[in-house]
Amino acid sequence: MRLLLVEDDDRVAAALVAVLGRHGFQVRHARSGHEALDALVPDGNEPFRVVLLDLGLPDRDGFEVCSRIRAGSGVPVIMVTARADIRSRIHGLNLGADDYVVKPYDMGELLARIHAVARRGSGAPAEAAAERPSGPLESRGVVIDRERRRVSVEGRDVPLTRKEFDLLALLAQSPGVVYRREQIFSEVWRSGWEGNGRTLEVHIGSLRTKLGLPGLVEAVRGVGYRLIPDEPGDPAPLGDPSGSGEAGR
Repeated sequence: MRLLLVEDDDRVAAALVAVLGRHGFQVRHARSGHEALDALVPDGNEPFRVVLLDLGLPDRDGFEVCSRIRAGSGVPVIMVTARADIRSRIHGLNLGADDYVVKPYDMGELLARIHAVARRGSGAPAEAAAERPSGPLESRGVVIDRERRRVSVEGRDVPLTRKEFDLLALLAQSPGVVYRREQIFSEVWRSGWEGNGRTLEVHIGSLRTKLGLPGLVEAVRGVGYRLIPDEPGDPAPLGDPSGSGEAGR
């Protein structure tokens, strides 16, 4: 997947490009709003699937850049910034941003948000489905056969309800990646999550009990849930990828 990263701090950008590259993304780095808008002009190359847009740019405010992007393109935009006030969030979303991520953020959450807006922005269910892993999914001894909608743990069949299966299959697509509550309800229940938090907790609890693996699905406080991967090396909390501790952009 091809991404456009708009970030004027080279240290932050270099670290983030490296992390995204390890997760299979092709990233072009733009250091200013002008450079970002130029990069989005069609040139025969594969189009960008997502734009990660910082707001503190040297030549113009990121809000203006978002507005100009939205005026000429439908590419999904995720604002990534230290501006945490609610007015900035609302302004960014009203300008057409698809998501708004505040620094410091968890890298796993950012990856999940990138995939979520890319699926919504593709407008092609077949294309989105093609990006998902094919064949059975397997993690920590749990095998998920999506074609036959069957789950087994170390060879033992585990009967699940329809929603339990869909929930487990979603989390198993990217072990270690945090799925937000909003995203889970959108993809599993096809509805908003507001007021339905208890429903999700009940389904997660039922999954843990039926699978006999209470530690398989981890709750990430204030965000959502993730499936614990087989190997160590989960994405770590990341606000300033360079480690410089700089904030306020």
